[in-house]
Amino acid sequence: MEALAPQLEGVKTVAIVGHVRPDGDCIGACLAVWNYITSWYPQIVPEVHLEPIPNIFRFLKGADQILPPDGAARQYDLCIVLDCGDAGRLGGGIQYFQNAGRTICIDHHISNDSFADENYVVPKAGSTCELVFGLLEEEKLTREIAECIYVGIVHDTGVFQYNSTTSRTMNIAGKLMDMGIPFTRIVDETFFTKTYNQNRIMGKVLMDSRLYLDGALIVGVASQADLERFEVLPKHLDGIVNQLRVTKGVEAALFLYETKPGCYKASLRSNGKVNVASLAARLGGGGHVMAAGAELCEDLEVLIEKICQEVEQQL
Repeated sequence: MEALAPQLEGVKTVAIVGHVRPDGDCIGACLAVWNYITSWYPQIVPEVHLEPIPNIFRFLKGADQILPPDGAARQYDLCIVLDCGDAGRLGGGIQYFQNAGRTICIDHHISNDSFADENYVVPKAGSTCELVFGLLEEEKLTREIAECIYVGIVHDTGVFQYNSTTSRTMNIAGKLMDMGIPFTRIVDETFFTKTYNQNRIMGKVLMDSRLYLDGALIVGVASQADLERFEVLPKHLDGIVNQLRVTKGVEAALFLYETKPGCYKASLRSNGKVNVASLAARLGGGGHVMAAGAELCEDLEVLIEKICQEVEQQL
């Protein structure tokens, strides 16, 4: 797929969906496409269906128009899936995907199994928003679209520090900045700024973290009790695994938070030597070579030992 415009010919209704617990790249990509269609295709009705998004992204145009994926059997001419490598991760959005006349997936997860009718999957891309930029006509980029795309690029490249960042990534970011977007504020307020309680739970996880494999792997854990104690939700835990990753001497970082008794969401990050995408895939998850995740229900110590063994094999 070289452009999004031809895919919209003859279309009257579009569902735009992303993965469960949407992050900056997912939200940015979905709203960039929504703004593009809204701005240039008044004959098309686009609707974004996502789970509740973090408040830090609510400044993006169209964020107040996001609808909850209630699972209702609505029928759309076209369903555009963004930043999702597996139909099983669409949550309630799966209904719109299954009932749509045609489906498109735009994604950069290496684990993507090309589940849509048309798939534009580029694992080497730093973010899905980078791919969205390439599918839109530059002359039709509005400031609002630019803000959405910049948010996604910033979040999935870790503010341009991950090795998925390329010269193309930087060139795109430069073009977006030239459009007058508040790029400094976007980085500060959506990536670095944390609430007091977010800092407290991060401190608790860092204080209690443990090193394994002679310091090559660092593991941090947040229990349900921790989330309740510090009055935070899972969406407020962004940034913890990245802080674990930058520990000197570490090759991989694992952050586990308890979703229900005995079940954990695992976030994995690598500093280069460990392919966490393949590791996560063996655990039933997926993601990128440097950043991946999975959801598991198992005894905590058994789970950590299992991941230690996987990391050790790669080292």
